[in-house]
Amino acid sequence: MSVILSVVLIIVLIFSMYAVVQKRKKAGLTGIKSALTPICFYLIGVINLLAYWFNFMGLVNWSINMILLILGAYFTKYMPVSEDRN
Repeated sequence: MSVILSVVLIIVLIFSMYAVVQKRKKAGLTGIKSALTPICFYLIGVINLLAYWFNFMGLVNWSINMILLILGAYFTKYMPVSEDRN
C-alpha cells in the first residue's frame, strides 16, 4: 500500500509542476520571486515523501514543514494579482 501511495504522490507532483510551469509561461512570468511559493509547497511534499521512505517522521520533519509553509505564505506577496478577479 505504501508503494502505491508513493507512486501516486510522485505522479501528482510531476503533473502539478508541469501545470504550474505552463501557467507561468502562459502568463509571461519570469523570475524566482514569484515562483518561491510553489517551490516551498512542492518541497513540503518531497520532504514528507522522503521522511516516509526513510522513516524520519519526527520533530525535525515537522519543523521543516512549518518553516516551508510559513515561507510559502510569506512569498505570496510576490505573486502577481490576476486582472480578471470577479
